[in-house]
Amino acid sequence: MLKLLLVSIVVLQATPNSPLTFTPPPGWTARQPSSSMRVAEFTLPRAGSDAEDADLVLYFFGGSGGSVDANIERWIGQMQQPDGRASEQAARRTSRAVNGLDVTLLDISGTYVAEMRPGSTERNNKPGYRMRAAVVTTPGGPYFVKAVGPARTMEHWSAAIDAFIGSMRYQK
Repeated sequence: MLKLLLVSIVVLQATPNSPLTFTPPPGWTARQPSSSMRVAEFTLPRAGSDAEDADLVLYFFGGSGGSVDANIERWIGQMQQPDGRASEQAARRTSRAVNGLDVTLLDISGTYVAEMRPGSTERNNKPGYRMRAAVVTTPGGPYFVKAVGPARTMEHWSAAIDAFIGSMRYQK
């Protein structure tokens, strides 16, 4: 309980002006956000024999950041399918309401091929990965959740990701 409280305090201190609140699940490790566009960053420890941890980042671009559809399409484009089919065919897009907020969710597996850094020509090449992403529409603009990691690790943390998104509340 104390560990969870400390993680929550770190997150709230890192985002004093953010009206979006949330509760990180036990077991996640909070990191200092690496840019002002990142509200929070977490490491989701690897599961089983996975070689890497997963990462979850919560972004806010000051009320902008593109439409729900544009973000979903961009995220889908960051995965390639090993069988060569279009990633749109493998993606699962759903919507739900969370504490009065509209949330659009994406779940897609494949080879993660996003840029190594924004604007970089270098790309990841990580087969067997899974992405869980969401656009959380708030009165102050959209927030973006992106969790990426080895498929087994992502499955291990799937319920925790759902709980994290489910804990989000917007308070003016």
